[in-house]
Amino acid sequence: MYRSLLAALTVAALLSGEAAAATTTAKTTTTTKTATKKTAAAMPGRFYTGKPNAEKFRQLSTHELDLARADLKRLLDVKGKRTIQNTLVPYSSLSLHADNAGSWAGLMESVHPDSTYRSTAEAMSQDASRFFTQLGLNRGVYDAIRAVDVSTADPTTKYFVEKTLRDFRLAGVDKDEATRKQIQDIQEELVLVSQEFDRNIRNDSRTIKVTAAELDGVPEDFMKSHPPGPDGKITLSIEYPDRFPVATYAKNGDVRRRLQFEAMNRAYPANMTVLDSMLAKRYRLAHLLGYPNWADYITANKMIQNGTNAAQFIDRIGKLTRDQSQREYEVYLKRKQEDVPGATQVDRWEARYYEQLIRKRDYSFDPSAARPYFPFEGVRKGVLAVTAKLYGVSYKRIPSPDVWDPSVEAYEIYDGKKLLGRFFFDLHPRAGKFNHAAQFGIRTGVQGTQLPEACLVCNLPGGLKGDPGLMEHDDVVTFFHEFGHLLHSIFAGHQRWAPLAGISTEQDFVEAPSQMLEEWAWDPAVLQTFAKHYRTGAPIPAEMVENLRKASVFGRAIDNAYQADFAALSLNLYNRDPAQVNSDSLAVAYDRAFVPFPPFPDTHWQVSFGHLDGYSAVYYTYLWSLVIAKDMFTKFDREHLLAPGVATRYRKVVLEPGGTKPAAELVHDFLGRDFQYDAYEAWLAGKN
Repeated sequence: MYRSLLAALTVAALLSGEAAAATTTAKTTTTTKTATKKTAAAMPGRFYTGKPNAEKFRQLSTHELDLARADLKRLLDVKGKRTIQNTLVPYSSLSLHADNAGSWAGLMESVHPDSTYRSTAEAMSQDASRFFTQLGLNRGVYDAIRAVDVSTADPTTKYFVEKTLRDFRLAGVDKDEATRKQIQDIQEELVLVSQEFDRNIRNDSRTIKVTAAELDGVPEDFMKSHPPGPDGKITLSIEYPDRFPVATYAKNGDVRRRLQFEAMNRAYPANMTVLDSMLAKRYRLAHLLGYPNWADYITANKMIQNGTNAAQFIDRIGKLTRDQSQREYEVYLKRKQEDVPGATQVDRWEARYYEQLIRKRDYSFDPSAARPYFPFEGVRKGVLAVTAKLYGVSYKRIPSPDVWDPSVEAYEIYDGKKLLGRFFFDLHPRAGKFNHAAQFGIRTGVQGTQLPEACLVCNLPGGLKGDPGLMEHDDVVTFFHEFGHLLHSIFAGHQRWAPLAGISTEQDFVEAPSQMLEEWAWDPAVLQTFAKHYRTGAPIPAEMVENLRKASVFGRAIDNAYQADFAALSLNLYNRDPAQVNSDSLAVAYDRAFVPFPPFPDTHWQVSFGHLDGYSAVYYTYLWSLVIAKDMFTKFDREHLLAPGVATRYRKVVLEPGGTKPAAELVHDFLGRDFQYDAYEAWLAGKN
């Protein structure tokens, strides 16, 4: 999840979300068997081994930056004609080494259990970001790459040069020296602001205390895993494994309200000034780079092209969801009125609770009855088994790995006998850990140099002795989604050129492959292969899954309206002079514009909205990618989702090429046409 992508010369150098976490690659020219054996033998082992202390880890990261600096010197010292070998090869190599340093640090600052270690990793991230910022402003490197004649080169190399030169220009390399110095200063300041924003979110894990009686309605397994403390009270955290079951099942409305209030005020008030600073610095940076605002700058290298197009897209989704979400809200209100006669509104802390009651009554689906079929261990094994069959790969767990926390697991992924890459699972919450769900890139795979590695970081139930870790179906969907990013990283991790490796497509395409993989978490035949009762071993009843699917239609428009709400806030915080911005006022305004539930008074959810850092103005990405994902899914046989045929082609055409083509071309290659909205609109209306 390193916030500077490999080229790190564009706005992407500031990203820190799943897009920066994930990276993509494609197959390149194969070498002889002898050469392959030699390079494979030279490839490094997995990145984290031996449990290095903070100082040793810093030394490893510094060594990678030293290697990058040596490559940079080699590139700049070339005399005579510029060639692919003497210019592009060292440029790719320096990108790879510097990204190693930053990616390792980005993961450790987010997951290591020791706060001193995390602080050291933050400093390492700053060093790597500084290197990439300086690289992006290095006119000598830009001129050297521009001087390489690629007229007779392969299409991938041509695109590599074209994309790299564009990224240099977006970074400001063509500005005068004084302006480049200002750009560098602001970039380095933004790294610190970004880290502070993320740190405040990560470290503010709030709790409330309740009595056992106040948790009436919550599942039995949850109660067993939450015994009262010495004071007789049960402590509830705002982290997902506590927050969502309580929001869904607790009959006591005040408990739900209190817990959601704390969750929506995470990092408040600390991040209010930090967010304001982030907005101001990015606005200033956009002006230095020749753009009217940050939104137009950040979208310049995206599929959507500019901020105006992004605003029109968000408005289109808002219109598509408005009437349907209002009808759904009226169902919520009628159900609440059965409990509270005369009620005139449903509040946000009541939504999940009444949603499950409505689904139980109107769709014969009880989410609490499904939980026993989703024990953590079963789901973990199921995700691996399903994706192995789908994509024709196998996974090998590494026994007793030296990792940063005892709960972390390590794996290798194989295609036949060929080792494709390695990955880690860090899947349960703990103090100081990144508190959402994401795939973190660790090593970008480059053919013959290093294998791709990634880490899945989630906060799922389980991981404690005696706790089966019963999951909500939403947790299962999340697991599939994030594992989709990880597979994208690994499959795309065998490129010739490092800056095109990993999930290096346009950021507003990044979510589409993972959103499409979610579909497998809704299929009865797929679920029955692993969703088995944790006590009896019986597979989940097909009727229960069918009811789950039917019930999921209810609330779908509201869910998408929320996404449009978040996207609108993300864009509109960044498409104007920050002196005109009051984030509290805008958050309330867009809540009211897109979502039928009234805003939650005295909350400041935007300051814990981590995507305002990582995705900045482009949170619309999730909806844009969803439209593409729904269209790509039309190519699969819904009656035989585990059949490998289409999945094999999809892996080859969409996942493996990574950043070697524009995302629109990848989609067109798979669909045989440009993507359309029809499938998304039909899904939104519950027609498929």
